[in-house]
Amino acid sequence: MTEGNAQRSLLFFLNDMTIEEQLQRIEALTNGMLSNEPEYFLVSLRIKPTNNVKVYLDGDNGLSIEKCVYFNRKLYKLIDENGFFPPGEFSLEVSSPGVEEPLKMHRQYSKNIGRLVEVIFTDGTKKEGKLVQATDQDIIIEEMTGKGKKAVTQKVIIPFNNIKTTTVQIQF
Repeated sequence: MTEGNAQRSLLFFLNDMTIEEQLQRIEALTNGMLSNEPEYFLVSLRIKPTNNVKVYLDGDNGLSIEKCVYFNRKLYKLIDENGFFPPGEFSLEVSSPGVEEPLKMHRQYSKNIGRLVEVIFTDGTKKEGKLVQATDQDIIIEEMTGKGKKAVTQKVIIPFNNIKTTTVQIQF
């Protein structure tokens, strides 16, 4: 077997990976890339059937467009060099999750302390309030009930296992 054939065989093997294996390997590459920049972290990633890889990153102080471009170029090169897809047969999008996306990681809760959030519970009920604390087990929000002089603010402790989704609410 020549060296060229060995490379093709390796690429054939890597291209036969399941989506789950591809996700795990791309996650490892992403986390390795981010290890030198600890203020940034991987939120999620997915691969569409068209080999469109979507990587959602966040940062403790946000994620600029310039950083998205930087990470996109760096990660594209790593994915291409590792032969996870046939040459030129994948696309990569690196972005922040966006404000409409629910919080998924503890670090996202921590960075959004002080902001208005909507919490949907596993039973479908909702609460809205200012996120004031996030521990390993729960969050605390300040919920305001009533209006005017009858308005009352109370702290509500919500265990993570009771939360279906938490979304930051944009105030204008």
